[in-house]
Amino acid sequence: MKKFLICIVGAFLAVSTYAQSDDPSVKFAETITQDDMYENLSILASDALEGRETGERGQKMAAAFIASQFQEMGLQGPVANGGNSGFYQGVTLYTVKPGDIYAKSKDQQYANFEGVVYYGKSATDGEKTKDIVFVGAGTEEDFKNVDVKGKAVLAIVANTRAWRGPAELAEKNGAEVLFAVNTASDEEFDGLNNQLKHYLSGGSLSVQKPAQEGGASFDGVFFVKPSLAGDIFKTKIEKLRASIEDGKVSKATKPAKISYNISTKVEEMQTENVLGYLEGSDLKDELVVLTAHYDHVGVDGEEVYNGADDDGSGTSAVIEIAEAFVEAKKAGKGPRRSMLFMLVTGEEKGLLGSEYYAENPVFPLENTIVDLNIDMIGRVDEKHEANPNYVYLVGADRLSSELHEISEKVNETYTQFDLDYTYNDENHPDRIYYRSDHWNFAKNNVPIIFYFNGVHADYHKPTDTIDKINFELLTKRAQLVFHTAWVLSNRDQRPVVDKLQDQKVGSN
Repeated sequence: MKKFLICIVGAFLAVSTYAQSDDPSVKFAETITQDDMYENLSILASDALEGRETGERGQKMAAAFIASQFQEMGLQGPVANGGNSGFYQGVTLYTVKPGDIYAKSKDQQYANFEGVVYYGKSATDGEKTKDIVFVGAGTEEDFKNVDVKGKAVLAIVANTRAWRGPAELAEKNGAEVLFAVNTASDEEFDGLNNQLKHYLSGGSLSVQKPAQEGGASFDGVFFVKPSLAGDIFKTKIEKLRASIEDGKVSKATKPAKISYNISTKVEEMQTENVLGYLEGSDLKDELVVLTAHYDHVGVDGEEVYNGADDDGSGTSAVIEIAEAFVEAKKAGKGPRRSMLFMLVTGEEKGLLGSEYYAENPVFPLENTIVDLNIDMIGRVDEKHEANPNYVYLVGADRLSSELHEISEKVNETYTQFDLDYTYNDENHPDRIYYRSDHWNFAKNNVPIIFYFNGVHADYHKPTDTIDKINFELLTKRAQLVFHTAWVLSNRDQRPVVDKLQDQKVGSN
């Protein structure tokens, strides 16, 4: 491994030497260093910041640290506040906390976090009883073969993150609620239950104030213990799984009913995005945006969820990239387009800080030529342990063929990563394109690139700590983003958007 890394470093230095004679970006990329990354991350991922949970003290401490870094390096605070301007964009969110929530099959009742986990923001005005139908894996084909209108549906999905597509299809086809089996065993469900209890019991957040009365067209999702799914249909979960494999979903179950109750309470919360602005020169009215989220999931008892990779790594990278652009401008090599470095809040609660910005932009979205979003770039996933010189890229070609070509050329010239497009597959069950802050730009037809190192065993656990970070890779990945931003901010034309789409989740 050591020999391999030496070769990679040597190749990178060779490219830098070649490019330096006619490309000033190399000099400023080299100001992004491992030591600076460590210094930032040692603060952001420290126990003192209490896991940076949205709206809590640790998140506000992190915001203050980021703003102080922006101010010290000389960025402008672009957010109007009376007669002044500042670095904070205040974000009002609404906390929907769970009340009396349960599901009931026959005479057996399952309380929230005790056999089922409710994910949603609805309310039912009392207990509902519905026919429930089995829709296999919840694919479009599965939904074509069964009438779900006005009913509850149950789907068995590939993994804990693969329920979003079936949920959208359930709502689209007129179902009222989805029950999703998203774990392989009852034991795995119990682990997920404990994790989600920490995450959800404090409340789910939204930008819009939700109605507390019933009447919603779709009541949300219940994650279900596998054995309970079998009980609902008076069969074994193994039989339901086998019917998916055999293509005999329609014959796997008999008519059944399910009852459920959802009640919630709403509270208001104040949080903030942190924005730093660097004005461009002749193309200053156009904007290149770099984003990362600086919130994480807080604490559970005495355990701090430090979020070193998620997304302390991306936050540290944006700070360092911003400083590199500031140094370039001081040296008379500043960008032609203006730059917005935005660390957003509430990503872990549903991409809420970026959603708020997209609905209340400080700069017009039509003038925003690209969003480069960074979320988890400090680790190596299991797939790449033997070859860590990689980064996952998502979304570059979804709206702009030209942006994808620029991204590829930048990497070929400067960093020479193995670019992995696994998560860019529109049919990938993890649906990463819709799951980080770039989505709130993409759905407004702003081209994006998302940089990601993949999920690892410490994801959303208290073990996501700074000692697990590969600072050499983190720095080099940040330099890739810097070089890409440099090219996009200085080229004559903005990337051509040649793939305008109906940007709805799962529609593409």
